[in-house]
Amino acid sequence: MTADTPLSGRLDDDDYPAYTMGRAAEMLGTTPGFLRAIGDARLITPLRSEGGHRRYSRYQLRIAARARELVDEGMPVEAACRIVILEDQLEEAQRINGEFRRAAAEERDDGSA
Repeated sequence: MTADTPLSGRLDDDDYPAYTMGRAAEMLGTTPGFLRAIGDARLITPLRSEGGHRRYSRYQLRIAARARELVDEGMPVEAACRIVILEDQLEEAQRINGEFRRAAAEERDDGSA
């Protein structure tokens, strides 16, 4: 198998649903029930295999790991999921704000040159 095969691209893709529920739970040190709970709270929506089994991406596992940290600190699952969603929204808003600031700075630099 060479580096140009479609599989190699999937392995590098953070959004590729490569992990089964059991494997994902094992990697996170949690139970499949926890993954179902954060799915029910709409924190993550796993893709389904042709057989209907849940599949998780690395990106989803990072989000689930953050929720697990909060739950381990004593927060209810629903509250932990809400916090993770808000953290994600804040990060995205900060990213967009940074892009606008860079664009505005470039316009100023271009105008004064």
